[in-house]
Amino acid sequence: MSISPNNHTGFYTRLEHALLTTHPAEKCALVAALWGDWQAGSIDWPDEPACKLLPQAVVPADQVEHPDKPELIDPSKLRARQMGTPEGRAIMLHAVAHIEYNAINLGLDAAYRFRFLPREFTGGWLRVAHEEVEHFGLVTAHLAIMGYAYGDFPAHRGLWVTACKTAHDPLVRMALILRLFEAHGLDVTPGITEKFRQAGDAGAVAALEVILREEVGHVALGDYWFRHLCAEHGLPVEATYQQLIAEYDAPRLKPPYNTEARLQAGFTVDELESLARFAVAKRFPSN
Repeated sequence: MSISPNNHTGFYTRLEHALLTTHPAEKCALVAALWGDWQAGSIDWPDEPACKLLPQAVVPADQVEHPDKPELIDPSKLRARQMGTPEGRAIMLHAVAHIEYNAINLGLDAAYRFRFLPREFTGGWLRVAHEEVEHFGLVTAHLAIMGYAYGDFPAHRGLWVTACKTAHDPLVRMALILRLFEAHGLDVTPGITEKFRQAGDAGAVAALEVILREEVGHVALGDYWFRHLCAEHGLPVEATYQQLIAEYDAPRLKPPYNTEARLQAGFTVDELESLARFAVAKRFPSN
């Protein structure tokens, strides 16, 4: 279904439908259709920010539901991922699938929720959602070869909890979801990929290599908009980033970092060195 010219309300209704559906196959199909229309130019865009033309009411992030499966439990109760067994490798790949499913929603949510930002912002995050659909498809297809499906193992809601905490401000969302958690994915994916390579699982390796390559671009997009929003508010980039991590009690991720990937995504050498010091710094009582 294409959108008729100037039907922006229809576009956001479609975004909302894609975000709220709890059926993974339907969500993926809706995102593909949205992205196809966006690329085809079927979605006209106003000269004024969309927020001046559309109702402000949007669905709260904490009302975005997940599928019935996987069961969402406390992270501390998740089974250890023993990469030496086929089931252990399936559990690891299932965790990746869950991250990618959440990432679809994160891309959709950014485009849907922060509609007051420029057209480039909306299009960028719709593209990210589409690429995350492809990642989800790669991983779940390989899980099927292994005899499993998305939902067969428990998962946790941690990433979406942070999405809810950052739903009020795109600057905070870009900092904590993209520059923190998604960037951490750049750090750990090579090690996970190597374990699958050692296990002789070429299919998993191929999927993870695609994901790592494209996730660099996703972190770079988050970095771009974080810097853009900091500039608009007259805020220093690196100090603001560390301040938000502390303010929201987010993890201080320690090295080693994937320096090459992070540099490609917009981090600087000086910032990575500063982050390393920040991560290991002791927290002293304020009094």
